[in-house]
Amino acid sequence: MAVRDWFPKYRQDVVLLAVDLVGTFVFAVEGALAGMYAGLDVFGLLVLSFVTALGGGTIRDLLIGAIPPNSIRDWRYGATAFAGGGAVFFFHPLIQRVPVHLMITLDAAGLALFAVAGVGKALEFGITPLLAIIMGAVTGAGGGTVRDVLLAQVPGVLHSDVYAAAALAGAAVVVMGLKLKMPRGVAMSLGAAACFVLRMVAAWRHWNLPRVVGS
Repeated sequence: MAVRDWFPKYRQDVVLLAVDLVGTFVFAVEGALAGMYAGLDVFGLLVLSFVTALGGGTIRDLLIGAIPPNSIRDWRYGATAFAGGGAVFFFHPLIQRVPVHLMITLDAAGLALFAVAGVGKALEFGITPLLAIIMGAVTGAGGGTVRDVLLAQVPGVLHSDVYAAAALAGAAVVVMGLKLKMPRGVAMSLGAAACFVLRMVAAWRHWNLPRVVGS
């Protein structure tokens, strides 16, 4: 096989891995911060950083048949997650002064990165576009859901301002972009931007999905 035949696929794999690792670090920091505010020790911080960063991706991999999941098969994911947790532990005096709006921004960035990485991997495994979009949302919101359960809280995805819906929207943009024959990097960038902007605007405007109001 000529180099030109495998190089485009190699570049696609590198883009997907880079997006996945950046999202892993961002969510690991957020998970460790949640543990810090809950008064957990260093072990608790690292556990929360790991499950927040990799829980969604692990659930996705199990559902699409990517076994063993990347969080177990590839050491770079676990190392990145623990690096995020370690950064929070060692630099917590500085991180405690991080403004709330910056944390919301980081969360939106992590959600966007994971949503597009999740839908991209699902499509690589031959999952239909609709279910691949759902896998994108699972990747983005799954880790935070596991984190909240461990902290005995109602998962934020069930009541937060347009959270999972933003991941679904970003994943849908990726699928539509690929259907229109856009380069993979362009489609993923547009999807991440759509998810990020929708999540930020929803948090700013306090948008919520319709709710059932009991009598």
